[in-house]
Amino acid sequence: MKVVLVNPPTTAPLETVATLGLKAPPLGLAYVAAAIRKEGHNVSIIDSPALDISHHKLGEILQKEHPDVIGVTSTTPTIYDAMKAVTIGKEFCQDSITIMGGCHITSLPEDTMAECGSLDIGVIGEGEATIVNLLRALETKRPLSEVDGIVYRKDNKILRTRPRRLIENLDEIPFPARDLLPLDRYTVLGEQHRLGNILTSRGCPFRCIFCSSSQFYGRRFRARSPKNVVDEIEELMNKYKIRSFEIVDDNFTVDKKRAMEIAEEIIKRGLKIWWTCGSRVDLVSRELLEVMKRAGCGLIYYGIESGSERVLSILRKGITLEQAKSAIRWAKEVGMEVVGSFIIGVPGETKEDVMKTIRFAKESGIDFAQFTAMTPYPGTDVYELAKREGLLTTNDWSRYTTINPVMRTKELTVEEISHLVGLAYRKFYLSLSFIYKQLTKKRLKWIWPVIKNNLGLIMPTRGK
Repeated sequence: MKVVLVNPPTTAPLETVATLGLKAPPLGLAYVAAAIRKEGHNVSIIDSPALDISHHKLGEILQKEHPDVIGVTSTTPTIYDAMKAVTIGKEFCQDSITIMGGCHITSLPEDTMAECGSLDIGVIGEGEATIVNLLRALETKRPLSEVDGIVYRKDNKILRTRPRRLIENLDEIPFPARDLLPLDRYTVLGEQHRLGNILTSRGCPFRCIFCSSSQFYGRRFRARSPKNVVDEIEELMNKYKIRSFEIVDDNFTVDKKRAMEIAEEIIKRGLKIWWTCGSRVDLVSRELLEVMKRAGCGLIYYGIESGSERVLSILRKGITLEQAKSAIRWAKEVGMEVVGSFIIGVPGETKEDVMKTIRFAKESGIDFAQFTAMTPYPGTDVYELAKREGLLTTNDWSRYTTINPVMRTKELTVEEISHLVGLAYRKFYLSLSFIYKQLTKKRLKWIWPVIKNNLGLIMPTRGK
């Protein structure tokens, strides 16, 4: 069959684009494409944001391609763009089967199908095995009821099949089909840069109230072998001439022994690379960070979330501020830079709690800070709480970008949350110590675009 996978044109003000000028490869689509190609089908990818393709232009391209199947990916803030891409795909290619995957339809499958009349099938959860079985059913005219992990239409009804079992052996999944992506069109800080994003594990065993990833990949941690991971790094180096990598796992160090073995394998093979990853502060040790640094890890991202122990408890984060301080200190001692992420607008959080978070961010020794408004994505515990207590201020999914608040709390209004996010950015990034540090590292030309892109957050509006 002929399959075209689509990353839809984006009109939502995504935080990564607005803040960092970042356009990253759609790794999920590349994984699905690799699975489809391995099955023997003809597959291509249209990455609309990277190629600056409009919805109408997308329709013209699809009409020219006229595939048997059009697959569209989506997140919550891009769901309207995804539904529009599906609708246009059906208008230009009436005979094509339209399929949607991604986090949003996984959380709200029936609702999404009901809202998008042009959508034939939705894929729930990780898609590599599901899409292969689905294409077999479509090709052989077998009943869709036999395909696990989908939602579909039949006789004007929306039906859901039984859940698909998670993929047990991640090493069996072929490497992402990066050759189908426009690798020279991706950007960091608005400048073109070949990005090597790698997913080495799936599933998060922790129970933070705001996490939507576990809805998609499950709560059971599943990991690729160190050899398989480093084989992919070598492919990226040799085939695509990439030397900088981002490990995009939710928590790279859930299995500290495996993380250590990956770093040791990189060292053993003599790979001269620079990479970054994310971790919880309670899942690192100084020894592990030291080996990771020797393997080329130059920056680590910690999800700290709050400078208030009480708010950390509300978030069910399961960490302490002392653990955060130790993790930051160890990373700095071995020569890594540290990004700390923080959430503002947690139900139960007071203005005093937010000020504790701002003080912690400034005094903790982290190099960069990310402050986001609490965003209750569908399927998360905080979403259910916000719905139950009438805290949501909008049903417009395109506003669920983490930039502007979409929920109030009993303690703070959306205006107060927005102001506090801006205050946090001002206090951190306009401090003399931060600016001096960047000047000494001759980095101001790189940092200035981040500050400039966030002037709406950093510069206070009149009257505030």
